[in-house]
Amino acid sequence: MIPDYQSLMLPILRLVSDKQEYKNRDLIERMATEFKVTEEERKELIASGSQAIFDNRVGWAKTYLKKSGLIESPKRATVVITKLGLETLKKNPASIDKKYLRQFPLFLEFLNVNYGNDEEAVISPLQYELTPEESLDIAYQRIRKSLAAELLNKVIELSPAFFEKLVVELLVKMGYGGSIKEAGKTIGRSGDEGIDGTIKEDKLGLDIIYIQAKRWKPGNLVGRPELQKFVGALAGQGAKKGVFITTSNFTREALEYIPRNETKIVRIDGELLAQLMIDYDIGCTVQQIYGLKKIDNDYFGEE
Repeated sequence: MIPDYQSLMLPILRLVSDKQEYKNRDLIERMATEFKVTEEERKELIASGSQAIFDNRVGWAKTYLKKSGLIESPKRATVVITKLGLETLKKNPASIDKKYLRQFPLFLEFLNVNYGNDEEAVISPLQYELTPEESLDIAYQRIRKSLAAELLNKVIELSPAFFEKLVVELLVKMGYGGSIKEAGKTIGRSGDEGIDGTIKEDKLGLDIIYIQAKRWKPGNLVGRPELQKFVGALAGQGAKKGVFITTSNFTREALEYIPRNETKIVRIDGELLAQLMIDYDIGCTVQQIYGLKKIDNDYFGEE
């Protein structure tokens, strides 16, 4: 189990108590060994995928210790214990967490600057053990999940023509079909059994992708027969690539179905459709942008 970042504070302080300089990577490796963090756990990423969870938590444990004056960085990407840090260890604390660190003026100053000295009003009890990045990621994913549900409900209420237009815009933004004008000529006009339209695989039209779009309610699942029908329609066109889009879901049999020939089918269910709409700004717009930045140590490096 990956330890929370507050549980890492005291072990890190004890590690550097030998007064030696430790690189950030050394802290991560030593803490991983001490807490017996597995390789699989080391690979787990925060929701945004930008950093490993364990690395992020070690980093924040180190940050809080630095903001309290218990450790310092004599040079880039290294830490060493301070006199205050040694004095703190002599008191043999059972643990060190944010509540414990409030006794240090430097940490209180840090809270005042960043949280108005009311950090708990910003972080809920359930998120108390999470790093700021993890808390931000969780909030973002919660908002995104809610938006996806709203988008899917809107799509289900659309007319067939509007749904076809939406599919065109999404696929074009994903890099298919050349232009919306060109793609719009093929979607919903073929009339072939089991096929709703075609679209260029690339802007030059080197290959064609066939499309089936089902605007079905969530309870109406797409089964294996629908996919087999689509594969048969592709074979009739001499095609080997198809995209099956539904606002509903696929049955287990449909998901496990693999054509015996070389036909490749991409399945897009309602959840994935909504996520793609968010990623490519279809039916939604940016309300606010937050830029998450960090110190550029290369900038401050001295030759």
